[in-house]
Amino acid sequence: MSSHDMTPMSWLTGPCDHVDFISDLHLQATTPRTAQALFDFLAQREPAPLVVLGDLFEVWIGDDWLSHAEAGFERNCMQALAQACSQSPVAWVCGNRDFLVGEQVHQALGWQALKDPSVVIAAFGRCLVTHGDAWCLSDTGYMAFRNEVRSVAWQSRFLSQDLNERLNAARHMREQSQATQAQRTQWADVDLALARAQLQAHGCQHLVHGHTHQPADQDLGQGLMRHVLSDWDVDQARPARAQVLRWRAQGYERINVAPAGL
Repeated sequence: MSSHDMTPMSWLTGPCDHVDFISDLHLQATTPRTAQALFDFLAQREPAPLVVLGDLFEVWIGDDWLSHAEAGFERNCMQALAQACSQSPVAWVCGNRDFLVGEQVHQALGWQALKDPSVVIAAFGRCLVTHGDAWCLSDTGYMAFRNEVRSVAWQSRFLSQDLNERLNAARHMREQSQATQAQRTQWADVDLALARAQLQAHGCQHLVHGHTHQPADQDLGQGLMRHVLSDWDVDQARPARAQVLRWRAQGYERINVAPAGL
């Protein structure tokens, strides 16, 4: 998503009795079971607003990838998402893996792209949402990388390359990321002082974010709460992980949508 668009910073869900949140599915052709869990969830859920908080895809090298002969998996995902968007309002915040999802996809799906962070406003309340990576201030190496790849100049250069060059570059960046992660003794978390400040600045008591893969509900003090989304992995993780955070007037609850027995 380009940094010079008119993407809104809030989203009115419309009439509803609940809102669902998901993130960090990291979909790719090698995760067919995770993709099927998403397809089943989208097909079976009651009509209600859905907020996708980034890293829906493991990598996105540009919307023109959808026309590539090897992009059958991504086209199947688009078909399922388009069907869901035709039945219920869907909002999207990009993640650190799929930040190059662009206008072609937004228009094809009809979902609402949001800035990071944004406020989701329902009849029963408001909450602040973010993918979460931009608030992991202690991860200085990643923050420098993020600033580079989110720049208009970097994205213009990257997208000007042909698809095969972009694929190779994405694989190289992924390998570097995996090597860095393998050496870590602990995962970066969002800066809690920043989280509190952002909640107060946006007039919200509840924060929902992904990115860290550490699902939890945490009291931040001063009447503030954060809700961290789970990642999804039905292909390798046992027990399988596929969880939805559901927001109602009564509060927030976690719903397991992983296939039974996995």
